[in-house]
Amino acid sequence: MFSGIVRGVGRVLESADLGGDRRLTIDIRGVALPPLETGCSIAVNGVCLTAVDCTGERFVADVSLETLSATTLGELSGGDPVNLESALRLNDTVDGHLVTGHVDGIGRVVSVEPAARSTGVRIAFDKALMRYIARKGSVAVDGVSLTVNAVDADAFEVNIVPHTNAVTIFSEYRPGRAVNIEVDIVARYLERLRAADV
Repeated sequence: MFSGIVRGVGRVLESADLGGDRRLTIDIRGVALPPLETGCSIAVNGVCLTAVDCTGERFVADVSLETLSATTLGELSGGDPVNLESALRLNDTVDGHLVTGHVDGIGRVVSVEPAARSTGVRIAFDKALMRYIARKGSVAVDGVSLTVNAVDADAFEVNIVPHTNAVTIFSEYRPGRAVNIEVDIVARYLERLRAADV
């Protein structure tokens, strides 16, 4: 479980095919992460991965076919920047919202526009999943907890404040970019409860 508060930007050192899936090696120098251990969870662009090898400077994680098909991690190559967040501990403050690292789908950046000192980003998303996104609700975009400013049938808008822009990969966003989206877990459970046969 994560909070959507990215701890910094790492860089992909290697993205290698391995036995039909993918193995990522990610440089974590300069990122404010706690010491990583083999078996720990870490969110990479919002995707929960398990570290299989760690040093103080990098970690290695395997990416399954399912994850490659449902996220943007298969598009990563050497040198690409990635948002990183370590898993929550039970006594941690949740400054964002509860994020599982289980991406619901891939969105696509429609526009990136200045909004005073901030940046407004509009993202197109699967119409079938848009029912989980509500104005003033929470959404995770590439692992970053954001408040939804506006929503319509097939897209939503978020505002990126200067601090978030500086410590994440949002400065890389351009129209057409694919991004990982995780809807608010509360919305998914509420729908399931309403649909349950009791």
